[in-house]
Amino acid sequence: MTTKARAGSERYVGRIVDEVTAWDGIVAQPHRFGGTEFLLGPREVGHVHRVGIVDINFPKRMRDHLVAEGRTGEHHVVPESGWTTLYVETEGDVDRALWLFRLSYLYLALTMKEKSAGRAALAGLDVDAELDELEPNEDLRAMIERVRAR
Repeated sequence: MTTKARAGSERYVGRIVDEVTAWDGIVAQPHRFGGTEFLLGPREVGHVHRVGIVDINFPKRMRDHLVAEGRTGEHHVVPESGWTTLYVETEGDVDRALWLFRLSYLYLALTMKEKSAGRAALAGLDVDAELDELEPNEDLRAMIERVRAR
């Protein structure tokens, strides 16, 4: 990676970190393999490496759907897991990364709605408006709605 490309990736990563850490209930901390991870309570929403690699975990079925849609890729180290990898190299990639982080955040908040971290995050969210803004397709919306209905 050239110095110029590295500087661009670091700038993009900085924008992602700034945005995600502003969300209710998110705690950012160093990730064990470098970069920054984002936690909602005890659960990891995902993490970003300084060089522009974004890793986000989803339930396997959701992950398979997101990969099939081309919204993200299989994880660069554990491709058969629920983890996904997106390489952030452009402004558009930043938007894609933030979309994926927001989907993960919303999903985790709903799965944790009985715990304090989930309740706190959901208190500041209009889930319907969030879903409308994300514009997930019918299948993704149904996956989220199943969690919400529990």
